Parts: sequence; C-alpha cells; structure tokens
Amino acid sequence: MFILERILQKQGFVLADGATGTNYFQLGLETGYPPELWSLEKPELVAGLHDRFISAGSDVILTNTFGGTSYRLKLHHAEDQVRALNIAAAKLARQTAAQHHAATGREIVVAGSMGPTGELFTPLGMLTHDDAVAAFTEQAEALAEGGVDMLWIETISSFDEVYAALDAAHKTGLPVAATMTFDTAGKSMMGVDPAKFAEQISKKGVVAVGANCGIGPAELMHSVMAMQPADSVMRIAKGNCGIPEYIEGKIHYHGTPELMAKYAVLARDAGVQIIGGCCGTSPEHIHAMRQALDQPRDVDAGTIPVDEARLEAVLGKPWKHVPEQPSADKASRRRRRK
Repeated sequence: MFILERILQKQGFVLADGATGTNYFQLGLETGYPPELWSLEKPELVAGLHDRFISAGSDVILTNTFGGTSYRLKLHHAEDQVRALNIAAAKLARQTAAQHHAATGREIVVAGSMGPTGELFTPLGMLTHDDAVAAFTEQAEALAEGGVDMLWIETISSFDEVYAALDAAHKTGLPVAATMTFDTAGKSMMGVDPAKFAEQISKKGVVAVGANCGIGPAELMHSVMAMQPADSVMRIAKGNCGIPEYIEGKIHYHGTPELMAKYAVLARDAGVQIIGGCCGTSPEHIHAMRQALDQPRDVDAGTIPVDEARLEAVLGKPWKHVPEQPSADKASRRRRRK
C-alpha cells in the first residue's frame, strides 16, 4: 500500500503543506530571486520551513523545486544546476521527514514539486513536446535520485504541459500527482475546464488529481467540486490563503487561520482526500487546518451536502470578483448602437 493510502486509511484525510515562496519572503528572499537556489545557498532555511510545516501537522511536504527545470533556471543563469538543485532540495526534505519519523513515528510523504516551464507550446510558442519532456525528465530523475516518495506536478495551465510532465515523471516509476490552476472564471489560463482535466488526467496513471493556487479557497473548491476522477484516484485541494492584494509594494493574503480551517473541513466533507494550502499559507494556517480536521466529525453536519449553497455560506461566493460577461444579445445590441 502506498504511503498516502496508509495515511488516508488511518486518519480519513491527508494534510499537505502550504506556501514555499511566500514564507521564504518572510525569511528574507528578495522579489525576483529564485527560491530554488536556496537549497544550496541557505539549506537551513529550506529545511526549517519543512520542519515547521511538519510540526504544524502536514503529512505531505513539497520540495523546493517548483521552478527547477532548465527553462525556469536559465532566467537566472542556473540552467546547468538542474540536477544539483533538485537533488539537494529532495535530500533536505527527505532528511527533515526522516527526523520527524524517528522522533514521532509519523509517516511523512516527500513529494517532488514540478512546476510549469513558463514557455508556450507550439504553435503559440516555440516549446515542443519532446523538448518539454526532456526538461521535465532531467528534473524528475534528479528528484528521484534525491529520495522523494512521489512526484507532484503543479500549477499547470495546459494539457500540452501536463502531458509532457507526466511522460517524464512516469519514467522514474514513482507515483505521480497532478494539479492544474483554475483562475480565469472557472477555467485555466489556457481554457481547460476542471471536470475535463480530472477526467483526462485521472486515466493517465496518476494517484491523485486536483487543483492548486488560483484566487482563493472558494474558487479552488468550486473547481475541485466539479472534478470526478477515475476510481481509486484521490482528489487534491491546495488553495491560496484567500485573495491576494497588492498593498504598499507587497502581496498580502486576507485568509485567516480560521478561514483556512473552515476550507479544510469543507474540502474533507466534499470527499477531497488531500487538502493543503498554496500561496500565502503559513505553518500557522496549516496548524489551524490540522486542529479542525482532527476534531471528531459532527454527524449532523456531515449530512449537509457540500453544494454551491454551503460553499457560499462557508467561504463566500466563488468568482464574485470576476466581471459579469455580457450576453450575446447585449453585445449584439451594443454593436448595433455604434
């Protein structure tokens, strides 16, 4: 039995970690500087964040390798460090997880984060499937060498990219999870629908499929609730800590620990097996989520369906900040008036 399944069987949910970059900013990471380099330059801070998330209750920690492909690293003249950076990040997470396991007996999943290349695929851009597979393979093999338990493809916007990442990840023989970001009125930036994503990708040999990042927990849950993956494939909800706002030169997230705790319980009640946070989510938020999930389930509350009404009552109306799209009739009338 895979480690995720053992944890799920034991406690009824799997709690993932929170943000990487957002928390590094609090530790001194400068805007625009690649956090992946910290795995070699400041390993104590990378391991320290893993330690804080595990101590807060996370069952899954993601490696500091979101931008760990040659395409992302070349922006910082570090494309020749793909292998070294990914191995270093994997080892830091593995060592931290092992320390906690030795001290507490808890099983901790180390997931190798594989984020987007940042390139557009042909014909919109220059990136081909074969080139993308080669880049993702270089990263995936280094993560496997570093000792991860699984590979975690995240924040993808197109089928082209997720298929390339999956082709690469499967070469390692490790279990694979995949999440897409839906932040454009219920679709990904490249127009992918959450239901279609789950339907297609859950048939591609993954252990889990879901959504991450986006706008806030309400929108994230709206996307995840639309997903019906294939049998035995887990669902992932890893939402941002509220809606990001730009205040006095910095990004702030309005989500409180209480809000994220409510989101975690709602996700569990909706049948989501793997629950976590993305941008803005600190160890303090994860701690609140863990406490809420560890509470005995209210039998009466458990009979309330997780539908649009309950989602709005708990987290607010999804996509309320998206301007209403004019109907074809209204658009036609406007054209006639011109």
